[in-house]
Amino acid sequence: MVRIGTVVMGASDVRRAAQFWKAALGLVEREPAEEDWVVLVPAGGSGVGLALGRSDTPVQEVPRVHLDLYTEEQDAEVDRLIALGAVRVDWELYPDDPDFVVLADPEGNRFCVIDTTHG
Repeated sequence: MVRIGTVVMGASDVRRAAQFWKAALGLVEREPAEEDWVVLVPAGGSGVGLALGRSDTPVQEVPRVHLDLYTEEQDAEVDRLIALGAVRVDWELYPDDPDFVVLADPEGNRFCVIDTTHG
């Protein structure tokens, strides 16, 4: 049996991306960050990690893979993430009455904030 241990995302500025995701998700560096690579892990020790690797590949406007962040306090979390440097994405694919908000991290990587109390 296998399991997901780490999700890997590209970043043009690994340190900037790491600062955002550490603050956004309460992650810590597994080892000190390098200029082109860092692995972030849950501060509590268990759960999926997030690795950031230097990449010059352009961000996909409609990514094939993205992060879904679950919360019961969607509005407050969206505001908090925007204060950390995320931006709202003008998403043309919203369904009627969506349970998610699409944001982009400071690198432009899209992610969703899911309202777990939404029906």
